[in-house]
Amino acid sequence: MEEFYNHLFKKQIEAQDMPSNTRICHWARDLFRALFPERNPKQLGSVTEVRAMFEQSQQELLDILRKSKVCNSCHNERTVKDFFDSLPELYEVMLTDAQAILEGDPAAQDLREVIRTYPGFLATSIYRMAHRLWELEVPLIPRILTEWAHERTGIDIHPGARIGKYLHIDHGTGLVIGETCIIGEHVKLYQGVTLGALSVEKGFAGKQRHPIIGDYVIIYAGATILGGETHIGHHSIIGGNVWLTSSVEPYTTVYHQPNSKFIDTKPAI
Repeated sequence: MEEFYNHLFKKQIEAQDMPSNTRICHWARDLFRALFPERNPKQLGSVTEVRAMFEQSQQELLDILRKSKVCNSCHNERTVKDFFDSLPELYEVMLTDAQAILEGDPAAQDLREVIRTYPGFLATSIYRMAHRLWELEVPLIPRILTEWAHERTGIDIHPGARIGKYLHIDHGTGLVIGETCIIGEHVKLYQGVTLGALSVEKGFAGKQRHPIIGDYVIIYAGATILGGETHIGHHSIIGGNVWLTSSVEPYTTVYHQPNSKFIDTKPAI
């Protein structure tokens, strides 16, 4: 047992090499709230307070990176500056996602409702922050952020995926988007969609393993699209429960035709 305890103590020391997942996720949550007051329980009374909130967020990210052993070789100050310099652009892209939901969901009343209540908007916003950190070669933290959003929403987006503007995730529970997936603009995804790899062998790491989705594609619930050589052409519609491992030309509709039987169970009189 002593050897076992020593092993666990060593793991405790290793776990202290970076701030907790909770602290990292709270940083992203608070930044998201700063960007979208609809989600922020705090009311800010002046531009000075707004600026102070972002300065605090910037300092918090710098402190997280400095205290993360995996980031010792990173240029932390430059990384933080580059991230926050890109924040206005990220914010505009997030707004396109909210607009896509508003325009694509008859149940959505206004942007305030989308921003405040829709899990798809939360998941894509956290993904976009995580993806920017991924582009800046920040290790581990982007995965922590997208897994936090996954836990909150049931929507699993790898931070390495490349996703264009106006992404509309409708419902979204059970949605999976893999690391090397490329998604164009004005794409609409429903719940249970999997954009995955044909093989999970380790030797395929670093290669294009996930599908490429063109602009203005709609993929309905339960569809599974696999493989790095699978391209879905622009303006295509992929129906519910479709299984695809081959490419689809633009303006194509693919649907699954179930062999359903209807049986009259009404009792005899």
